[in-house]
This record gives sequence, structure tokens and C-alpha cells, in this order.
Amino acid sequence: MQLRLIGTWTVPSTAGGPDRALGGISGLDYDAERDTWFLISDDRSDHAPARFYTARIAVDASAIRSVEITGTVSLRRSDGTVFPNGKQAAGGDEAPDPEAIRIDPVDGRLVWSSEGDPTRGGDPFVRVSARDGSFVSSWPVPDNLRFDRSDRRGARPNLTIEGLAFSPDGRSLWMSMEAPLRQDGDVPSLTAGAWTRFSRVSRDGHVLAQFAYPLEPIRFAPEDGGTRADNGVSELLATPTGSLLVVERSGRETAGGAYRFSARIFEADATGATDLRGVEAIPRAAPVPMRKRLVLDLMALGLPTVDNVEGAAWGPRLPNGHRTLMLVSDDNFSPSQITQLIALEVLSE
Repeated sequence: MQLRLIGTWTVPSTAGGPDRALGGISGLDYDAERDTWFLISDDRSDHAPARFYTARIAVDASAIRSVEITGTVSLRRSDGTVFPNGKQAAGGDEAPDPEAIRIDPVDGRLVWSSEGDPTRGGDPFVRVSARDGSFVSSWPVPDNLRFDRSDRRGARPNLTIEGLAFSPDGRSLWMSMEAPLRQDGDVPSLTAGAWTRFSRVSRDGHVLAQFAYPLEPIRFAPEDGGTRADNGVSELLATPTGSLLVVERSGRETAGGAYRFSARIFEADATGATDLRGVEAIPRAAPVPMRKRLVLDLMALGLPTVDNVEGAAWGPRLPNGHRTLMLVSDDNFSPSQITQLIALEVLSE
């Protein structure tokens, strides 16, 4: 696959309206029939109830021409109420941290993931919502992707289900973990990568397969007195051939707690990889991992800024028949970051 930069657009935080500050965009998807984009915020109901935005984005072969936020929709729980923030939650799975959103190719409903919050007893989850935000159902999540009180196994807080992707036939859903399960080894360092798990789950809840995806090492060390840096999977997108586009986003802390980011897009293939269903810990399994190759290093685009890229989706086709690929960044509601759209043309697949 080859990609070409079309252009970028910075969406102002005021675009969501005075009572629905736009920010924290962690996933997006596109409905070609209605020419409508869906952008989900990872706001834990702190700025406003957990929500997604609808938008129209005009893009051609030369530029992103305009971005219009057309609506703000609150996500609802099974009882019809909005999700509470941390001070209001009573526990259980009522801790929203939305990360990915996909349009179900079968019925047009919205499927979205939350990383959960172990401090409030909420596991990562995947929900199905109508387009008005109302609850429809839950999509089963593999047991080993949940939190464990022992802190020796299971998911790591804030490093859980970051990516969702429907298989080309729509019969199954891929779920990608941002970082390794505790029993699968350490998170990436400056000198070593790590294993994270990609799971394919059927509509009836069966785990069809689970594979080891090889994460790259942390790309850059902290700068100017910063102490933290990371690298993880921030998004997943299926290709028509059945392979997966994987966004690996790396951040490093700078002075005053600000972050700088870089991102790379890889193409991954599970053909021949070891199925890890029932395998407790990857290091002991010595698996054949998913194969991957670099498609695009966003630093090579020459952009003044590449922010915290967390979402990716196929966009409209151009007049020449080529598809577009849209990326979006999560500004973390920080004044030092931006909600950045990056449009790319797919030159070859």
C-alpha cells in the first residue's frame, strides 16, 4: 500500500458548541451513503457526558476543504441514562473511556469500545449503540482482556482496547490492545519492543482467534526534563484483502509535562501466526507473531506537527477512484495540543 498526503485541518475546540467542548477525539468512521462522519471522544464524562460527534468533511485530491460539526450525541447506558463522571459513578462497568468507533456494515449501528477503569470496578467493554446514542447491546470481550485484582495478569489500566475493525465480510470484529497483558511481558522500552494481543471475535461472542502483534520500541526518549515515554497501538483498520492497518503512536514527555508525538502506520497479516486462544502468557508460548511492514512514517510527511494520532478510517473516494484515509488526533483537552485531521490518498493497495 502506498499513501500520499492530501492535507490537514485543525478542528477548534469550540466546534462542538458552548456546552459540548470538542476534544479527546480517539476514533472516527465514515458513512459513505449519508456522507457523515462519526467522531468519538474519550472524555470520561468530565467535560460533558460521554459522546460522539457527527460531521461533514469536504476533501478532494488537493486539500481538506471544510469541516462542519453537525451534531453532538450522548452515549446512553442500558437504562437510558447518560454515563456519569468519576465522582458520580457507583461502580461496575459505568466507567466510560471511549476509544474506538465503527459503523457495523451489517445493520449500520455504531460499535464502540471503552478502556474501562479498574479503580471503579469497570472492565474494558465493547458496546453497540443506535445512531441516537441509545444502548442496543454489548459485544462480548475475551476474558483475558479484562482487569485482574492480582495485578499479575490481565489488562493494564488505560492500555486496553484502543482499536476496533470489522472483518471485510462483517461477520467478526477485531479488537486490538494498546499494550501487553501483564503476563505477556513488559511494555515497550527504548531498547525493546513488546507483544500485544489482537483478538477476532464473532457476533455470537466466540473468540475466533488471538494473535501476538509485535510492538516497536519507544521511538524517542523524554526531552527537556521529562521522564515518561511510550509506544502503543492506538488504532486498527481492516483492508479489503483481510490485512490490518495498525497505527502505532509514540509519545515522549517534555518540560512541564507536555508531550510530543510521532506515529507510524503498519500493515499486519495474521496468515501463519500462532493462534493464542487458551495460551496464558506469550513469552512461554514463543509464538509466530503477525507479520508487519511499514506503510507510512508520518514524520516523513514534513508536517509542522504530528499530534496524538488515535483514529483512522476509510473516507470518500476521489474522482480518480482512489480511496482516502483519514487520521485524527486526540488533544487530551490540553491547550498545548490540537484536534488534527490528516487526509491521505491511497495510491495503491
